Amino acid sequence: MTHVSQRAGAGATKLGNGEFPMTENDFATIAKLLYEDAGIYLADTKATFVYSRLSKRLRALGLQSFRDYCELVQDHSQTTERMAMLASLTTNVTHFFREMHHFDHLREELLPPLLAEAKRGGRVRIWSAGCSIGHEPYSIAMTILQVLPNAAEYDVKILASDIDPNVVATGRAGVYAAGALESVPADLRRKWFRPSADGGSRGLAATEMLYEVADPLRDLVAFRELNLNGEWPMRGQFDAIFCRNVTIYFDQPTRERVWKRFTERLLPHGVLFIGHSERVTGPALETVEFQGNTSYRKIR
Repeated sequence: MTHVSQRAGAGATKLGNGEFPMTENDFATIAKLLYEDAGIYLADTKATFVYSRLSKRLRALGLQSFRDYCELVQDHSQTTERMAMLASLTTNVTHFFREMHHFDHLREELLPPLLAEAKRGGRVRIWSAGCSIGHEPYSIAMTILQVLPNAAEYDVKILASDIDPNVVATGRAGVYAAGALESVPADLRRKWFRPSADGGSRGLAATEMLYEVADPLRDLVAFRELNLNGEWPMRGQFDAIFCRNVTIYFDQPTRERVWKRFTERLLPHGVLFIGHSERVTGPALETVEFQGNTSYRKIR
């Protein structure tokens, strides 16, 4: 990660004139930790962004400078704050049925033969990698139930994973403000969401009606914490993997390594769905081919 070593050699040059002193060394330290923990690359031009996002953490912790903050997060016992730093520097932009063409593809092309096989005793496995607060895996679940309403009676499962335990917990709770459901088609909204009895106890806006996902959706989805640049404990392969707008945070070598690992976890003819601004490159292209609409099918 060359930009870190370059910054580290720049000494203690101050960056900006904000409330909290921040030097080039401070930025280099934060960038290095983020890369080591999650494979996320921070370009030198991101210093203002880092200051803006993390100054809130300094205020919350009562710290006086980014040097103090760096000393804190370099302490290996401070895993909670390291995760808070990660969450502050990534953006969970998500909504139900985001990039609808992927769900059309799933419903019309991929699922019919897979679910027919499930009814004969086969298994279906789909992975939402970088699931954020659960919109994507629940959208996948709703799509499955459109094709096979009693899918939970068969061996059909969705793995929903994210590095951030806070968003995983939100997804597992499955409680959303009414505004978050605007992108869900009305018939599916009526069928698969019910008013929540929790009121505002989930930390959501108490002034807005809350809804929770119905049990048939929950039954299909298993939420897990997982670092895409760490060990992957699951042993099986998947019929489809959704990893959309996640690798935009990685540098090219990390991105290509993750693509390759995904293709190794796809079953023959399995499909990898990625974000609209992403393209698979590197060794992964030896085993998958581009299908259009930012999807890739495993060919060998």
